[in-house]
Amino acid sequence: MLRVGVVGVGNMGFHHARIYSELAREGKVELVGVADANFERAKEVAEKFRTRAFADYRELVNEVDAVSIAVPTSLHKQVALEFIENGVHVLVEKPIAESIESAQEIIKAAKNRGVVLMVGHVERFNPAVLKLKETISQRMLGEIVTMNAKRVGPMVVRIADVGVIIDLAVHDIDIMSFLVDSRVKEVYAKARNVKHPAKVEDYALILLSFKNGIDGVIETNRLTPHKTRTLNVVGTEGIAYLDYINQTLTIYDNKWVHEAKVQRGEPLRIEIEHFIECAKEGKKPLVSGEEGLHALEVAVKALESAARDEVVKLG
Repeated sequence: MLRVGVVGVGNMGFHHARIYSELAREGKVELVGVADANFERAKEVAEKFRTRAFADYRELVNEVDAVSIAVPTSLHKQVALEFIENGVHVLVEKPIAESIESAQEIIKAAKNRGVVLMVGHVERFNPAVLKLKETISQRMLGEIVTMNAKRVGPMVVRIADVGVIIDLAVHDIDIMSFLVDSRVKEVYAKARNVKHPAKVEDYALILLSFKNGIDGVIETNRLTPHKTRTLNVVGTEGIAYLDYINQTLTIYDNKWVHEAKVQRGEPLRIEIEHFIECAKEGKKPLVSGEEGLHALEVAVKALESAARDEVVKLG
C-alpha cells in the first residue's frame, strides 16, 4: 500500500488531503498524515480526514512513499528537496518553484535519486482539455493558427508571494504548449499592479510565439468580480471554445456546430490518481519537472518583458 502525505493544508492542500482520504477509504493508498506550520490548521484537517497532524513536515519524510507539496511557492525547493533526497515521490503544486534555478535543482535531485517528480498543473487533467487535445490531434480544426485564453477573477489577498503571471497565467502557458506540442520561443507582455496590497502584478496581457509558428494570447487578472476560465483555439477549418469551469467544448466548422461529449470529472482527483499510478509503477508523469520548468521560464520571461517593455526570447 502506497503511504502518502500532504505538506501545506491551506486551500489547495486541503483538497489534496480530501482526495487522498477518499482514495484511502477505497483501499488505494494509506494517508499517513498532513503537515502545516499552522499546527492548529493541521490538526483540524487531520481530524476531518482521520489521519495524523504534524507541525514540522520533516517528521513525515521517513513515514511516506509519496507526498503532495502545497506550501507557498517560495518554499517549494526547500520542502521538495527534503523529500526527494530521502527517496520520496513528489507532486509539487504549480509553479514548480519561485525561480528557474530552484526548479532546475529540484529536477536534478529527482533524476539523481530516481524518484517521480510531477508538477501540479491541474488543468492538464480537465476532461474538456483532454477532449480538445484529442480534437486537435484528429485535425478537426485543421492547422492551428492561434489560441486565446482568459483567466480572470476576484482579488485573492492570501496569495501575496507571486503575481498573476506566475500564479495564474502559468496554467495557460502550459496548456497551450501541451495542446500544440511546441515550446514557446518568444514572449511579449504587459503587466502592472492595480490594487493588490502586496504590490504584485494583478493584471497581465501576454503574447506567446511558439516554435511551430502558432501564436497565443493570455489575458489574466485578479480584478474581475466573477471567475472566468476560457480558451479559444482557431484553426484553418474551425474554432473551438473551451470552458474550464463547466468542462464544455464547442466546435464550429463551416457547416456544423458540435458539442463535444465530455466525461466530466474532478481534475484534481484525476491528477492525483495519475500521480499515484506513476509512483507505484515508476512511470513518467503527464506533467514532468521539465514541463513545469518550461511553463515557469515563460512566466519569468513574461515578467521580464513587461518590465523592459520589449519582446524577450527564450533560450
